[in-house]
Amino acid sequence: MAVRDGSFGRAGFVERFGLRGSQAAKQAEDVIARIGKSDLETLRLSFADQHGILRGKTVMATEAASVMADGCSMTSTLLAKDTSHRTVYPVWNDGAGLEMPEMAGAGDIIMVPDPATFQILPWVENTGWMQCDIYFPSGEPVAFCTRALCRNALEKLSSAGFDLAGGLEVEFHLFGMEDPKLEPHHSTQPPTPPQVGLLAHGFQYLTEARMDELEPALEIIRRNIIALGLPLRSLEVEFGPSQCELTFHAQDGMGAADTMVLLRSAVKQVAQRHGLHATFMCRPSLPNLFSSGWHFHQSLRGRATGANIFMPDDEGECLSPRGKHYVGGLLDHAQAACVFTTPTINGYKRFKPYTLAPDRAIWGADNKGTMIRAIGGPGDPASRIENRVGEPAANPYLYAASQIVCGLHGLDNKTDPGPAATSPYDTNAEPLPASLMDAVTALDRSGMFRDAFGDRFIDYIVTMKRFEISRFLSEVTDWEQREYFSIF
Repeated sequence: MAVRDGSFGRAGFVERFGLRGSQAAKQAEDVIARIGKSDLETLRLSFADQHGILRGKTVMATEAASVMADGCSMTSTLLAKDTSHRTVYPVWNDGAGLEMPEMAGAGDIIMVPDPATFQILPWVENTGWMQCDIYFPSGEPVAFCTRALCRNALEKLSSAGFDLAGGLEVEFHLFGMEDPKLEPHHSTQPPTPPQVGLLAHGFQYLTEARMDELEPALEIIRRNIIALGLPLRSLEVEFGPSQCELTFHAQDGMGAADTMVLLRSAVKQVAQRHGLHATFMCRPSLPNLFSSGWHFHQSLRGRATGANIFMPDDEGECLSPRGKHYVGGLLDHAQAACVFTTPTINGYKRFKPYTLAPDRAIWGADNKGTMIRAIGGPGDPASRIENRVGEPAANPYLYAASQIVCGLHGLDNKTDPGPAATSPYDTNAEPLPASLMDAVTALDRSGMFRDAFGDRFIDYIVTMKRFEISRFLSEVTDWEQREYFSIF
């Protein structure tokens, strides 16, 4: 007979460090009971890393009570990796290059499941899933846990008397898989990307005929999203070939971020199981494809009244004064915030004028060429702003947290966003960063973000991104080959 020894994590870890309040403890009991009465065989435990990528372990469903009480150990080096899974920091040195002894030697971090996130995955048989927060064995929260950072930002917003309502509008590409490139010589780091084919031609934006072409594949995606209980609102066909868009009803700030993390993972897994390839990369390098964006709809509700504080009182206005101050904060810190809203080198290829994408930090009333589009008016409880700057690959927790701290800074300082733009591509507004390099420099110099997120976290992200950029700059591109190989 097996002896339960707490070996997944640390015995009694959650209770010992008081990591679960009474409501969450009751939720945990309910989840354990539900699993015990179910046919579940396995339980996936995941956390979103610094890139918003889910990492985790799969345990037997019979171990649910153990991992709820003890947590589940993971390797701390996962927090030291860039998007190619290369380890950026010298983890075998004292302090791991971070002045943090807890990160040295590839020791453990502990995943603590959040019972409120429990799901039964509809696309894989007899498997449950929970998202986790991460801690050091000492019980201290891991400073690089992006979900915790988002929670901290939401708590600051709550202390100021507000709650965030966030709505997702997410574009992505859905292809047919032609060759997954699984020969041994394809297994480079990162691996050779798969060869794919279109499911539909583009250039018939929002036509029913094009939507019907994509429907067989989208039906599979749709039914699994609904089975997860995610608040899907619409499915749309976008302008580019094999490009789709999903929109979701507004949720509380953490709910929207949690939805985005689970959505991306679900769409990619479901697609793969049906001979498809889904990508949330902003601009794939395939002929005739269009960039994808992630537009984040936002409004604030007063905690005391529940009223939407962005809804204006005056006729002819699309935002209240406080709504404009919030926008002012987003515009003031847009360059630095791009590291969180547009965190890849590829994402900056989307910032082009006259393309329904922003290219400068400006706002407008129902204007889709602006970075911030204000939607609503007097008597409209759905009055909100839509930040159109983000890319679908962004870490949802960092995207949401960056919006909150920028907006709060604008509210605190009554920042004036200036007049609404009517010709957004023909103004003197400050351009958005031309590259991830420019955005990282702006973040490194941002006193506001250092105050909001802490020097340790900002230095960590800056180092991570500069390592990624240096790898990019060391590669010889197709452009260089075309430009120089013959002429010189």
